[in-house]
Amino acid sequence: MERKSAMLIIAVFAVCGVAVLFQEVASAPADDYPYRNVSLSWDVRVEDIVKRLTVEEMQMQMALGGPDGPAPAIPRLGIGAYQWGSECLRGDAQAPGFATAFPQALGLAATFDYDLIYRVAEAISVEVRGKHNDFVKEKNFVWHTSASCFSPLINIMRDARWGRNQETYGEDPYVAGSLATAYIKGLQGTHLRYVRASGCCKHMNVHGGPEDIPVSRFSFNAIVSEEDWRMTHLPAFKTCVDAGTLALMCSYNRINGVPACANKKLLTDIARNEWGFRGYFTSDEGAVENIILFHKYFNNSLDTAVACANAGCDIEIAAHLNVLPHPVYFSLVEAVKQGRVTEATLRERVRPLFYTRMRLGEFDPPEMNPYSKLTSAVVETPAHKALAVEAAMKSFVLLKNDGGLPVTGFGTIGVVGPFGNTTKIFGDYSPVIPDENKSTVLQALTPLASKVQFAEGCDEVNDKCATYDSQSVIKAVTNTDANFVILGTGIIYEAESFDRPDMELPGHQKQLLQDVLDHAGGKPTYLLLFNAGPLNISFAHQEPSVVAILECFFPAQAAAEAIRHVLLNDVPGAVPSGRLPFTWPLLASQLPPIVDYSMKRRTYRYFEGEPLYPFGYGLSYTTFEYSNLTHSQSITAGESLSLSFHLKNSGKMDADEVVQVYIGWRDTSLPAPKIQLARFTRVTIEAGQQVIVKLEVEAKIMGLWINDGWFIKPGSMDVFVGGQQPNQKRMAASNVLSSSFTITDMKYMGRY
Repeated sequence: MERKSAMLIIAVFAVCGVAVLFQEVASAPADDYPYRNVSLSWDVRVEDIVKRLTVEEMQMQMALGGPDGPAPAIPRLGIGAYQWGSECLRGDAQAPGFATAFPQALGLAATFDYDLIYRVAEAISVEVRGKHNDFVKEKNFVWHTSASCFSPLINIMRDARWGRNQETYGEDPYVAGSLATAYIKGLQGTHLRYVRASGCCKHMNVHGGPEDIPVSRFSFNAIVSEEDWRMTHLPAFKTCVDAGTLALMCSYNRINGVPACANKKLLTDIARNEWGFRGYFTSDEGAVENIILFHKYFNNSLDTAVACANAGCDIEIAAHLNVLPHPVYFSLVEAVKQGRVTEATLRERVRPLFYTRMRLGEFDPPEMNPYSKLTSAVVETPAHKALAVEAAMKSFVLLKNDGGLPVTGFGTIGVVGPFGNTTKIFGDYSPVIPDENKSTVLQALTPLASKVQFAEGCDEVNDKCATYDSQSVIKAVTNTDANFVILGTGIIYEAESFDRPDMELPGHQKQLLQDVLDHAGGKPTYLLLFNAGPLNISFAHQEPSVVAILECFFPAQAAAEAIRHVLLNDVPGAVPSGRLPFTWPLLASQLPPIVDYSMKRRTYRYFEGEPLYPFGYGLSYTTFEYSNLTHSQSITAGESLSLSFHLKNSGKMDADEVVQVYIGWRDTSLPAPKIQLARFTRVTIEAGQQVIVKLEVEAKIMGLWINDGWFIKPGSMDVFVGGQQPNQKRMAASNVLSSSFTITDMKYMGRY
């Protein structure tokens, strides 16, 4: 077949002495390129593209992702432009137009609900793909219009003060990996051929603060032992790879002296060789540039491009810092000329990029791909709005309840606090939603009373509660039947780029709460919190007149409806069932310095002392009873442990219970955590009903990193089954069953 040339609009740039062609308009493809042949395998088709690319074209594909993008069209091959990277953490954030705003990730983690995370990710990807399809039709390739998501964030919440805790799935590697699996599978879809939107687990690796206190994340060097690296920071990413993610993101920091995006051990030796990862590595935005500007690891783009490309970083997402004259990867052509990077390496780098685009259906007839039919009309559908409400209700964690909840209504209530009448309860990386879909806590509480007396007390958003009006607060809580105090942090205190210096309530919020307690005449006080990192509220928990404390995280657009339902328990699923996905320390003094990457004293697995609220903790309006635990008394190393037990809702309200199974190693000489969550599930049980629950603890959760590999060691193991951790000072009303089993033999599990 004759190939007809098309008219092109071409811009010519002199980059590192190389003439680079940036094609702005792609010509119509010729039909006889093998990569267009849908009967061929993905690998054959991808290879057909990759082998045809020039070094200059490969450089441009690797250098122009993100704000400097899109990756340009290649008209001679009939390949269009493609923008890499959308933020899809809990909705299509930062993209043009509206999208459903689901609760922030930490709140979603508090649901401990695999199915819910799957459905939320599915809804997100439907909206992302629908908008992306319209963007492509409009030839709109600006940043964040992609069908390739830079989500989820699965770093471990290792320090209460880290600014990005809200974006995580909490402190446990097993939970983070399980929920990442749900997210990736929900996002990418179940079609046997096509991916709806591609996922990317970030930030790899050993990345969990600081953002800015006491040093910048851009220059921070995380010193980590091999044991902590393998047993805490890497497992969730390995699980994400097993789930089929098409991408991973390398982080800003150095790991034991080597920048993550130039770290061959991490990107190639571990991810690709040990785990079998076949997707692409993208840099975090500016992470490659930071190797020069902040880490001072190299002092020029050529050396940096060589190191990152050879280490395994496929795309540079440049940051528009206006310091370097061009993306670092614009030095790749010169690197090949000098023999420091081979053409074969560049082809290896671009191969997963085109595989991803192939799986998204870009090179197939649109009628073959059901996802190509989606449009922006799928945004904020009634089903997605209802799902946002369900997710928010399930995310709330009831920390204290001395009979105050649920409520039936009041005569007069006081509502005070900086988060009472603001829509700024979305958290970071939130989509933009229509004004009519925004809601406030005051809107949730107003229907509960005949009269509402409101006072903000201080301006959290604009003033950080630095100026406090005590008289307005005292007036609002005088002559009331009950008072609701609405406190928290918000993105001005904890978010990407800045940490909290401590765990204290910001500004004058503690004084505000104290004024309520001093002037409300002993009337019931309800404390609602909107935050991610734990706060010092021990005085409130000890105060008798504070009858209930509800952790709401950042529930986003469904806040008002979800809060009202949970307080009233007026719809199915409204009984609080969230559980803390992190340890809530009693005091900041229980925390090591944020720059210390030893896991000693961090997370429930290694914590020392008594927390205010333990990992996995959360109250309910009902009670549960566990009984009749049965399991094998002995298993061979490498076998799973099958459990069966009875679970009864012994209260008067239908509710969900989050079942938690923990294991512990009795041999204290082993490099094992004190205890490890080994399985969880959410069960809905009617009041008075009893069900039989059967679960399996997978063999790999019993593995330990010893010397240079994963081993399951013989010996005695403890197993605990309940709705919470065992042996905690503060516990919910349900019981915890305990037993033991023996592992015989030893099994080497490899270097996965």
